[in-house]
Amino acid sequence: MVHPERQPQVSQYGSVDPAPPSKSTDIESLKSIVNDEHLPMFHRMRAVFALRNERSDAACLALCSGFSSSSALLRHELAYVLGQMQNSVCLPTLIERLEDDNEHVMVRHEAAEAMGAIGDRSVIPILEKFVKDPLPEVSESCIVALDLLAWVAGSEFESTDW
Repeated sequence: MVHPERQPQVSQYGSVDPAPPSKSTDIESLKSIVNDEHLPMFHRMRAVFALRNERSDAACLALCSGFSSSSALLRHELAYVLGQMQNSVCLPTLIERLEDDNEHVMVRHEAAEAMGAIGDRSVIPILEKFVKDPLPEVSESCIVALDLLAWVAGSEFESTDW
């Protein structure tokens, strides 16, 4: 039986996270945990969600520093939470991840979707460039992101033009 205080909780973003956020609010300490390759992934994920919940530019940039991790799973989760945060300060990092052909496809796809979730239309040319990516996970995620940007802008949109 799971203890009631240990039940997964719905985050302020409406998601059930794979780890509860750390109780720490010290951005530099949390950044250090995210980037510590020797720590268990569960602890690193707790730091990721704590930083996301801080919602500041500094927390967003601390999360961006984690893309140097050797774990594609962590890098994917970083892109996902950056999309949840909807802070355009991370767009250069997400663009870099999308454009890197050596990046894991799972990370590239999540970076594209995060770019759409942020809602900054300045990324449209970059997303359009990758609509023809040979990896369907990437190309389809760019289409989804473009559709979302069009929907947020209030226009009717069909992705069949891609």
